[in-house]
Amino acid sequence: MTQFVFDLAHRPAYGREDFLVAPCNGDAVAWLDRWPDWPAPALALYGPAGCGKSHLAQVWRRRSNAIEFGPGALETARLAERLGEARAVIVEDADAALAARAIEEEALLHLYNMLAERRGHLLLTARAAPARWNVSLADLRSRLNAAPAVAVALPDQELIAGLLVKLFADRQLRVGSDLVAYLAARMERSFDAARKLVAALDATALAGRRAITVPLARKVLEEIEHASAQEREA
Repeated sequence: MTQFVFDLAHRPAYGREDFLVAPCNGDAVAWLDRWPDWPAPALALYGPAGCGKSHLAQVWRRRSNAIEFGPGALETARLAERLGEARAVIVEDADAALAARAIEEEALLHLYNMLAERRGHLLLTARAAPARWNVSLADLRSRLNAAPAVAVALPDQELIAGLLVKLFADRQLRVGSDLVAYLAARMERSFDAARKLVAALDATALAGRRAITVPLARKVLEEIEHASAQEREA
């Protein structure tokens, strides 16, 4: 009998209660909880891929009723139309978008100014702090440098274990504490790696109609490590 594997989308939990607060992200959480009493119109959250910036941004979006501007959407010509009456805006991966010219510097400056006039707020996420962004427009650079910038650091082993539990729960998967401890001690210590690992375990277990066990986890970790080594050699 032919076995069919369906790649069904799951819905990650993005509520405030679903975010795991730890020393690596505590400052960022405190700043978002402080809203709307920010000392400047903008706040920047920066850190490595998968560290939780987007999750925090979505928590803030729900609280502030913010709208999001993605690459290509932030342009001067249609800025006022797209902003509408909004007083809270999120721009994700701002440093990469500016470097790739997917965001116009003039448009970001106008957005900042419009929100400041409305006493609104702009939340930016990025890999690096604004002081390290490649911004040529002096007025924009000065405003970004004046905005509070809060780092979200890589997680420790305890937080990785908690994140794995959450990610498995998001997919309605039940796993033992021994499996979580095994993974947390051996995997790459980043939020992005945790998400990819749980997805790989889910797919492998589904394809083989197997439970997610330590032997299966060992196999998947070896495959991920092998793939990473091949990418480095390429």
